[in-house]
Amino acid sequence: MSRRTIAIAAALSLIALGSPLITARATPLFVQYFNKGVERMQSGNYQGAITYYTKALEINPQGAAVPYNYRGDAKFNLKDYQGAIADYTKAIKSNPQYADAYSNRAIAKAYLKDYQGAIADFNKALEINPQFDYAYNNRGIAKRKLKDYQGAIADYTKAIEINPQYADAYKNRGMSRELANDLEGACDDWRKAVDLGKERPAKWVKKQC
Repeated sequence: MSRRTIAIAAALSLIALGSPLITARATPLFVQYFNKGVERMQSGNYQGAITYYTKALEINPQGAAVPYNYRGDAKFNLKDYQGAIADYTKAIKSNPQYADAYSNRAIAKAYLKDYQGAIADFNKALEINPQFDYAYNNRGIAKRKLKDYQGAIADYTKAIEINPQYADAYKNRGMSRELANDLEGACDDWRKAVDLGKERPAKWVKKQC
């Protein structure tokens, strides 16, 4: 299960004082520390990002769903999956409607092979945001890991309905169709993934189709 296939949903972005991303109680120092965390995250300095997100949270631990979610991302990138789950859980506690945090926690659970737990979190993310194509794709991967190939195919199909240019969803649906003994369907999906820019399925087409 590669990081490219299951991707953290929330894009990192700098914030300004008064941004709806953060609580109204945020101070200029909180924003400064948060943005320093984002800058270090973007440069690949995940430990530095954690340091600054932690400083921001020490200033304002309440209503700080976004910093907890971002710090979880940094921990995830350091392969501290339990630490990431703890932060995503805090983000959810701060904002129970935070679909990205549920999706990210699901991804971390999947990396720990807790696929049922991952599916439960993806379910919640999709309850909050029914157009969350990444969550459908990633829930499909978790279902495939549990050998629920038809369930996985249904999820990839939903992701494609939402985003017809979603190359990974075509690639993944092809993989599940192959496992479900539908090689013709798999080949169709892999060809579409190649058309959308994926290189790896081209080898599968050449070998099996």
